[in-house]
Amino acid sequence: MTYIANPARYDNMAYRRCGKSGIRLPEISLGLWHNFGGVDTYETYRDILRTAFDAGVTHFDLANNYGPPPGSAEENFGSILKKDFLPYRDELIISSKAGYHMWPGPYGEWGSRKYLIASCNASLKRMGLEYVDIFYSHRPDPDTPMEETMGALDHIVRSGKALFAGLSNYNPEQTAEAVAILKDLGTPCLIHQPKYSMFVREPEEGLLDVLGDNEIGCIPFSPLAQGLLTNKYLNGIPEGSRAALDHGFLQKDEINDVAINKIKKLNEIAVSRGQSLAQMAIAWLLKDQRITTVLIGASRVSQLKNSLGALDNKHFSAEELQQIESILAAK
Repeated sequence: MTYIANPARYDNMAYRRCGKSGIRLPEISLGLWHNFGGVDTYETYRDILRTAFDAGVTHFDLANNYGPPPGSAEENFGSILKKDFLPYRDELIISSKAGYHMWPGPYGEWGSRKYLIASCNASLKRMGLEYVDIFYSHRPDPDTPMEETMGALDHIVRSGKALFAGLSNYNPEQTAEAVAILKDLGTPCLIHQPKYSMFVREPEEGLLDVLGDNEIGCIPFSPLAQGLLTNKYLNGIPEGSRAALDHGFLQKDEINDVAINKIKKLNEIAVSRGQSLAQMAIAWLLKDQRITTVLIGASRVSQLKNSLGALDNKHFSAEELQQIESILAAK
C-alpha cells in the first residue's frame, strides 16, 4: 500500500533555528544508531520512520557504521526512502557521518581526507541519494591535521555531496579550532552532535559556550543515557535490556544503587509533571535555547510516541530545576 504522509504533520511540531543558518530542525529528531540494522525487523523500523515523519520529525540521522552490520542502517533507510519518502525528499534533513572503523586497512577510519570522502560516496550509494543535508566528522582524529579533516568536509560540501558540515564528539578546544578552519574555508559549521543528558554533563563544561558564541546548532545524542533515564531500570536490570547484554554500550556496573536511587527520585518529579521519566529527560535538554533538537532512538512505535510526548510539557519551574540538580549531584 502506497504511503501517504499525514497532511497535518506540521501542525504540532515546533522547529528551532539551527545556529544562525536558514535551517530549522524539529525539536525532536530520529537517530538510526540502533534498531535499523540488518539484524532488526524491517516492518518495525519502517513503521517507526513513517510515524516520525507523520508527527513532523523531518530530520533522520545516520552514520556509515550504523547497523549492525555496519552500513546496513543506511541500506535499510535507502530502501524505505525509495518506497515511502522520495516524494518528500525536499522536506527531509538527512545526515550521515564518518570517523569510526568501517573497513580494513589504514584508510578505514578516523579523519583523513581519503577516508571521509570515500565514506561519503559510499553512504550516498547505500542510501540512493545524490546528497545528504549534513555530513559530519564523527570524531576528532589525533593523528591527522585538523586542516585536512576540515578541508575534506569543505570539499564534500563544495562538490554538492552535502549541503552542510557538522562535528560530533569534539571537545570545546577541538570544536573551536575546527570551527575557525571551516569559517576560513567558507564552509561554516552548521551543527555539533555531542553526548549529553542529565547523567552526562560534559557539554556544559565549555562546549555549549563555544557553540553559543559561534551561533552553531547543537543536537545531543543519548539523551536518555542509553535507557537509564527511563522507567526500565527503576527496579534494577530487567532481562533483555541493554544493560543485560554483554556487548551493549550500557554496562551493568552503571546500574548501581546510587544510579537507581537517582532514577527513582527523578521519576517522582516526572510523575508530578504528568510525564514519564524519558519525557522529562528530553524536555530538560530543550530548556536550553542553545539546543536545537534532541536526537532520540526508538525500537518500536510506542517508544517513539512516548518520546514525542515530551513536547507537551517543556516548562520547568525554578523549584523543579533545583530539585533535579540536587538529585543529580548526590553521591
